[in-house]
Amino acid sequence: MKSILIVEDEDAIARVLAAYLRKAGYAATVVSDGLEALNVFEASDFSLVLLDVMLPGMDGWELLRAIRDKSACPVIMLTARGDIQDRLLGLNDGADDYMTKPFVPDEVVARVRAALRRRPHWTDGESKRHFGNLMVDFASKSVFLNAAEVPLNPRDLSLLLFLAESPNRIFTREQLIEHVWGADYEGSDRAVDLSIKRLRQSLAHWPAEAGEIRTLRGTGYQLWIGE
Repeated sequence: MKSILIVEDEDAIARVLAAYLRKAGYAATVVSDGLEALNVFEASDFSLVLLDVMLPGMDGWELLRAIRDKSACPVIMLTARGDIQDRLLGLNDGADDYMTKPFVPDEVVARVRAALRRRPHWTDGESKRHFGNLMVDFASKSVFLNAAEVPLNPRDLSLLLFLAESPNRIFTREQLIEHVWGADYEGSDRAVDLSIKRLRQSLAHWPAEAGEIRTLRGTGYQLWIGE
């Protein structure tokens, strides 16, 4: 049974979410404090986190970043604020989805199911990930499409490996430069665009319904994985 961590300080909302998730076949744990939630998350194995933004102890943004430092566990943000900047902040910091209160509990359950379906299949001690007919081997630093190795230059390979570590997460050009090119890189950030273009050409035979490298205009890039 998949286990969901609900981090929500409004008791009525938390109880309703827990009841709907349990009815849908999930185990649900409710925590109302951000710091306590981080301790609970680190001590257990959760399949997904439903995370409110306004929390005592540690707010949702801080908790999201702390989770992302340790795990690729899917996180859906729950907030009363629907401002586009808040949405971008959550998505850029690693949230998988974002829901504005008030929401319909059945929709939350549907979003949970969708996020869990997008989670990639792991094998071989979590050294390999399969995205349809695309396989990324982190141990050997190689990529295979239809069982044939995809030839990539070192920089493009590093970029794809980095994106594949956090599927569906959006990264800005600046974040990709820092993590893939390095903090001392002094060239243009357009290098990211060129690398993405080459990767798309190399993965031209990867079915679009299985996944693709997406451009989020004005935001960045993500390795999108289909449901």
